[in-house]
Amino acid sequence: MPIHRERYRRREGGIDLRSGAWAVIAANGLRLLVRKRAFLFLMILAWIPVVVRGVQIWAAANVPGMSQIGMLAVAPGMFRDFLNQQEPLIFFITVYVGSGLIADDIRANALQLYLSRPITRTQYVAGKAAILMAALAAVTFVPAMLLLLLVPAFAGSMTFLRDNLVLIPAITAYSVIQITLSAFLILALSSLSKSRWFVAILYAGLAFFTHAVFGVLGAAVEGSSFSWVSIFANVRQVGDVLFRMTPRHDTHPLISAAVIALIIAASAFVLRRRIRAIEVVT
Repeated sequence: MPIHRERYRRREGGIDLRSGAWAVIAANGLRLLVRKRAFLFLMILAWIPVVVRGVQIWAAANVPGMSQIGMLAVAPGMFRDFLNQQEPLIFFITVYVGSGLIADDIRANALQLYLSRPITRTQYVAGKAAILMAALAAVTFVPAMLLLLLVPAFAGSMTFLRDNLVLIPAITAYSVIQITLSAFLILALSSLSKSRWFVAILYAGLAFFTHAVFGVLGAAVEGSSFSWVSIFANVRQVGDVLFRMTPRHDTHPLISAAVIALIIAASAFVLRRRIRAIEVVT
């Protein structure tokens, strides 16, 4: 009997795997990513500081007098400095991995194929975001926690970890802020164009332009009360508070946190509108 019309219908019975669609997108994207030499090169560069910090931790625990040298001593500020040191690699990985996550699908008309399956827009965005977030976590949260665990492992004592338990939520929260902000912003920009190169330029321009404006305003008013203008400065300001350090800028940390939240919310709004518009047209 010929089939004159075929429509999508929900599958009755069995296991419904639709809620895990984002994981399929993420897993496939990560498999393709780890095959690229440029990405592996960036990951190697990102882990060189981890090795250096690991040697520092070992020396502080085993070389007499090493722990007395200020810049080589193992202290809570070391973990904050490490995450701050990773910022250039976070930027390059964000640009390399994130700029084409959605733009490439739009250019290849693959977005229509995704949304024609039993996949929601939220699952699609979550899958794409998970690819970049996993890559960024591999150079922020994972190495920072590894370094924290190396301290008691080399020292043979849990004293440092017990006295600085606040480092666990501080590292986690700061890494989440770095990862979430970078991922949502680049994905929002990626949804606006078919060219990954244009997205990369736009992201770099936005990041450095806001920081340049902050520098100009700071020179004009002779202070850092306008640090909220810079994306980078807001992240660092909140990071200082999380690690219980004196904030480096005059802007209240709550203002910096509000700006970060606003950027993430605006990015989510752009993603929702852009993907919805494409879905309706197709």
